[in-house]
Amino acid sequence: MAQNLYGPRVRIGNWNEDVYLEEEIMKDFLAKRDKGQLLIQRNRRLKENLLRPMQLSISEDGYIHYGDKVMLVSPDHPETEADLFLRGDLSLCMTPDEIKAHLSNELEVPCGLSAAQTKIPVGRNTFTILCAAGEVIGQVLRYGQNFRLGITGGFDDRMLYLSSDHRTLLKSSKRSWLQEVSLTHEDSYLNCWQAAFPHPQLRLEYEGSPVPANTKILITHCHTNRGLVAHRHLFLRTYFGKEAEVAAHTYLDSHRVEKPKNHWMLVTGVPRKDLSTMLDLPKPPAEDTRALEQVREQASDPGTGNTPDAPGCVPQCALPM
Repeated sequence: MAQNLYGPRVRIGNWNEDVYLEEEIMKDFLAKRDKGQLLIQRNRRLKENLLRPMQLSISEDGYIHYGDKVMLVSPDHPETEADLFLRGDLSLCMTPDEIKAHLSNELEVPCGLSAAQTKIPVGRNTFTILCAAGEVIGQVLRYGQNFRLGITGGFDDRMLYLSSDHRTLLKSSKRSWLQEVSLTHEDSYLNCWQAAFPHPQLRLEYEGSPVPANTKILITHCHTNRGLVAHRHLFLRTYFGKEAEVAAHTYLDSHRVEKPKNHWMLVTGVPRKDLSTMLDLPKPPAEDTRALEQVREQASDPGTGNTPDAPGCVPQCALPM
């Protein structure tokens, strides 16, 4: 009758090689942990930089200047071409590839872009208005004047520029197959953009006028003459979830007017500490609403008289119908 002659302490097979292999794996793990090269460390460091809180520039005169830090926001509008789309204001954000971002400590070049439902200025959606042809920092940006949009992504030693070029068979946007928009470190004419007034009949009159902050404008690429657009009905699975695609294409309606999807706002900061951007400010009531409120307050004030000669009385004809 056969008996099991091996006990639990008996080592069989390549037990010595297995022990040395486990030791090498542990040494490699500890070395990568000390150098900060682990996948979880790179992931945490990338998120800390991209989601680092940023401070937007505060416009004292209501205009955009070179050197200002702003957010590019696509205003909310109803989408008629599709039933499923992202609602609300969408901000232009840098979207690095998840796999490539984990393989390197620096941002990939070129880097992708998307539009996300966020109003908080962070490293991935805070852009800087840069000079294109020798303008002075602090000078007012004007309609029809070239400028560049740079972003650091929360990193202190890297500046990427918003760039675009004609589409080809090998280079186009992922979902719409239109002209691609990306971030690159190369300084060239492909990085130049212009701001235009939305109304085409008044566009020539506003040429050379200062660009107001927090107002709808058109952002056009100088080299291809294509407008920056956010496709709310085309979704991208990004490192931060579901976001909308951003491309360069001008959409015109039957009257040859740019559609609302081509409208953008250069959003600045607000002096109040409890708010992040000018979009967070409550909208002031309309003029007729304020007049009606004043009339109701005066009519309900017991200290005012009820005769027409009384200083607080409002005639009946002044009441809005």
